[in-house]
Amino acid sequence: MEKGVKNGIRQGEAQMLLRQLSLRFGHLPQSACDQVESADADTLLQWSERTLTASTLDEVFR
Repeated sequence: MEKGVKNGIRQGEAQMLLRQLSLRFGHLPQSACDQVESADADTLLQWSERTLTASTLDEVFR
């Protein structure tokens, strides 16, 4: 059950990041969506923080 809860939280974090990225950079390529959806929680957090200062989508995923 704990694993399911953690997975649900990670999915919510991924959806939030996708929304932030879309608002900041516009339409996202499928490759970016795939990266976000397959990332672990620590990586999602790191990318979320980079979204605040990155000038491009590539800078988020560097």
